[in-house]
Amino acid sequence: MGDTLPVIRREVTMIFFFATKHHYFINFHESQIVIFFQKSHLKTLYIVLTSKHHEGFTNFPSPYSFNWNSVDVGPNRDLVGELSKAIKAHRGMKFGLYYSLYEWFNPLYQKDKANGWTTRDFVVNKMTPELKYLVETYQPEVIWSDGDWEPQYTYWDSPGFLAWLYNDSPVRDTVVVNDRWGSTMACSHGGYYTCTDRFNPGTLQPHKWENCWTIDKQSWGYRRNAHIWEYCSIEELIQVLAETVSCGGNLLLNVGPSHDGTIKPIFEERLLQMGVWLRVNGEAIYHSKPWLHQNDTEVSDVWYTKRTFEDGSDKVYAILLDWPATGTLVLGAPKFCTNTIVNLLGWPQPITWTASTRGPEIVLPPRQQVVTDWAWVLVFQGLCNDKS
Repeated sequence: MGDTLPVIRREVTMIFFFATKHHYFINFHESQIVIFFQKSHLKTLYIVLTSKHHEGFTNFPSPYSFNWNSVDVGPNRDLVGELSKAIKAHRGMKFGLYYSLYEWFNPLYQKDKANGWTTRDFVVNKMTPELKYLVETYQPEVIWSDGDWEPQYTYWDSPGFLAWLYNDSPVRDTVVVNDRWGSTMACSHGGYYTCTDRFNPGTLQPHKWENCWTIDKQSWGYRRNAHIWEYCSIEELIQVLAETVSCGGNLLLNVGPSHDGTIKPIFEERLLQMGVWLRVNGEAIYHSKPWLHQNDTEVSDVWYTKRTFEDGSDKVYAILLDWPATGTLVLGAPKFCTNTIVNLLGWPQPITWTASTRGPEIVLPPRQQVVTDWAWVLVFQGLCNDKS
């Protein structure tokens, strides 16, 4: 491998991420969490749990973190193991783990830092063996690395670990990783790029990427003092989802459980609302790919995706974030042919359209009769400029 980091690309549609630290988690019920996500109708679901955050506390019985793990203190439970078993018991759900490479207070890391990274005692004696133990014991299909930004990837021995992961580990044929493996690695090396937190470029990216977003606008963890206006509305979340998928990314949506392991109602409501929307409009999200245009050239709140079906047919989807007051929509990006067919997901009849000098004028049905409450998806078949 030398100094080259392995790169692998696999499709991921949506990830939900639990930011957890060393709390008591007496109400953490892994099976109920899995059942909740199933009931929410969120398909192709990856659940990524924080196995260790920057303070170094592990949510599993790490042999390298004596008396600073969730079995020795706190809940006295293997949270990673319990959730892993619950997820793997349900077909169609994937299990992933977040892992912070560095630790704020570990004396080995502080010593290596003081030595200008010329020593690697923390990596050799703590990080690498612990991360390998995590992979071998729980076999995650996503490894979400973080806490890499101070030293270069050579200090972390990222090429060495990733070479082992892709060639010799028990998940070598299924695992995907992000790009946080050294101070200059973000947006450069990885199965998918995370670049920065809440990365949402708004333009098509050449490499598979992820938008790591939070329902709480100010925090990754749970805040008891949060106000209702500090949470994203379902309209805001659907907008983020539409923008992300249109530009070739997948959405990682963070949920911060409380200290006792429960998911509070505001988070449950947002996830259930997302599931309700996807139940009607998921065809435009799941298994989709970017189209010729990501954003409409005339209407800024319209985002596009495309899907090719097994029979070879193509459909282009226009995700409309705001319903026009006139009930008529004129789009600039799609070029209609005389035989172009327009439908609205959740509406039983084809949609009427007429040609105009500005573009196709689409006559929408009565707003109050449409089943979707927040955003709407038009489906185009037979476009003149859909040649990809």
